[in-house]
Amino acid sequence: MHLLTSTMCWLVLGSSFFLAQPAAAAEEQLAGTWIATAAERGGKAAVDVIGHRLFFSANRFEIRSKEGKSLYSGMTRVDASAKPAAIDFEHTEGLAKGKTWRGIYLLDGGTLTICDNAPNVDGHRPIGFKANSGSGYELITFRSAHP
Repeated sequence: MHLLTSTMCWLVLGSSFFLAQPAAAAEEQLAGTWIATAAERGGKAAVDVIGHRLFFSANRFEIRSKEGKSLYSGMTRVDASAKPAAIDFEHTEGLAKGKTWRGIYLLDGGTLTICDNAPNVDGHRPIGFKANSGSGYELITFRSAHP
């Protein structure tokens, strides 16, 4: 019985380790500085976002304005195995403190596209990369600051 319990414990611990690997690998790929080059909210251009910088480090994020002012920061949760890949921004400081943006992302080389429910945090996670009128979604394209 002890051997069975011990084996089951190692199986659970081992599977937890392997499940954590995709998130860690995704966080490594996102790590660094990203600059917003295009943005859409409610079916219209969101020019106020263009030029913002998004910083990722491990499971943390920070968004700064073009002028360098910190706007949002907190923790991220990434699920690269989801289709499309999922990302959550849990705000611990800044303008949205206490709120969580649920989104999806696509990383293609030096381009990162994120669609999230920032305009409507009570809304669902987007299922596609669209921010149509009335959707409650925001779609932002970033380029890596360090190609």
